[in-house]
Amino acid sequence: MVRLSFFTLSPAISRFNIYPSGIISVLLAVTNPSLFRLPKQQQHHQLKTKSPTLPLLTSPLSSPSPNFQRTRFYSTGARVFSNSNYFDDNLVVLGIETSCDDTAAAIVRGNGEILSQVISSQADLLAQYGGVAPKQAEEAHSRVIGKVVQDALDRANLTEKDLSAVAVTIGPGLSLCLRVGVRKARRVAGEFNLPMVGVHHMEAHALVARLVEQELSFPFMALLISGGHNLLVLAHKLGQYTQLGTTVDDAIGEAFDKTAKWLGLDMRRSGGPAVEELALEGDAKSVKFNVPMKNHKDCNFSYAGLKTQVRLAIEAKEIDCKCPLSSATNEDRRNRADIAASFQRVAVLHLEEKCERAIDWALELEPSIKHMVVSGGVASNKYVRLRLSHIVENKNLKLVCPPPSLCTDNGVMVAWTGLEHFRVGRYDPPPPTIEPDDYVYDLRPRWPLGEEYAKGRSEARSMRTARIHPSLTSIIRADDSLQQQTQNVARKIVS
Repeated sequence: MVRLSFFTLSPAISRFNIYPSGIISVLLAVTNPSLFRLPKQQQHHQLKTKSPTLPLLTSPLSSPSPNFQRTRFYSTGARVFSNSNYFDDNLVVLGIETSCDDTAAAIVRGNGEILSQVISSQADLLAQYGGVAPKQAEEAHSRVIGKVVQDALDRANLTEKDLSAVAVTIGPGLSLCLRVGVRKARRVAGEFNLPMVGVHHMEAHALVARLVEQELSFPFMALLISGGHNLLVLAHKLGQYTQLGTTVDDAIGEAFDKTAKWLGLDMRRSGGPAVEELALEGDAKSVKFNVPMKNHKDCNFSYAGLKTQVRLAIEAKEIDCKCPLSSATNEDRRNRADIAASFQRVAVLHLEEKCERAIDWALELEPSIKHMVVSGGVASNKYVRLRLSHIVENKNLKLVCPPPSLCTDNGVMVAWTGLEHFRVGRYDPPPPTIEPDDYVYDLRPRWPLGEEYAKGRSEARSMRTARIHPSLTSIIRADDSLQQQTQNVARKIVS
């Protein structure tokens, strides 16, 4: 188990305020190091590396960040780009996920070994409310988060003292739910003096494929499909993505959930599996649904119109959603199965058409691509995997799908993504042991993963108006640029 005693700024979890004073700090520190001597409680030793590093700097000229009390940390040469053998089996990271309706925690070792995985489902709440109810979901997270994390530690036969870091999802997702996970992560990290890594939920869905497929290296394509997201991205390298397409309204998982609800299916399993199972009994061409956005030559998705078509078809067949499938007549069950099968065929056909175009775009940008990842909750659907495998193979790529247990929201993907960023020095120092009740956490409910590709920009929904936080990609690029600038200035001064 590796414990580090110096810390760097993580662009993923800290508030994004980069100032020229970072460069000024380097100049001042080199010419007069005493100005930047840290208080005793913040002093630390550098990790021994093969290459020389500069000391971690604290800039008195920079604006205070609420994440670090009144201290702003700038990592210059001290980023952990060090002996790669040092980072392997010894790293142990706890991952916490509470972005939506499942409370999850897992512990993963640096070599990819999953030491434990615990998930507490909110299936009963989904059935009761016909979907995710944010306030009720938050309360359910709060009731079980402590036990879920403790169970993850117990099953791994570890204690908090054995951890190297804590990773937690900070967005995108439901603010009320994200807060529960972040609060718990900060308490663990603060009490046991552990660095933290803030994780992007959708990046975690993409990167977990690298845990199960050792040949998967950057660059690669990814289709991320879930209840709240439809994303086609080109992964250039860790933390840097180009968004080729997204949904202009509803995601495919939302369409599956609503279809299941209107067909009177058991929502305790969530809508996707329920529709998939019923579709096996139906005729997929019996109900004529139109493929969305057929005339749009981009890679964006839309499922709102298909949902309306499904609702109208259900009304036309006079299907009563209050009557459960188990109580339906043979004819009624057949009608429901035909609608389920027809919906699924067209919903996936929409994915196929957009993926085919996105692969062409991605190969123009990165001709060396060899893999396409399909991940997220909807990627558990066998029909989805089968149909997309044909598209991918026709483009001479290899399809990579995580196992179903790692497609739905889970702590493993968060822990693994935390490990990937931790290895390259993107993490935050331990938070205070005690934080005030009114502490404002850095939550990012609407947080783009990558920058929009010009060809794929949607007039219906542009990221310029939809975003609240800068994309993960833009944050990391800006931080990397600052790192390079400060290192260049320092080298000139030293030489």
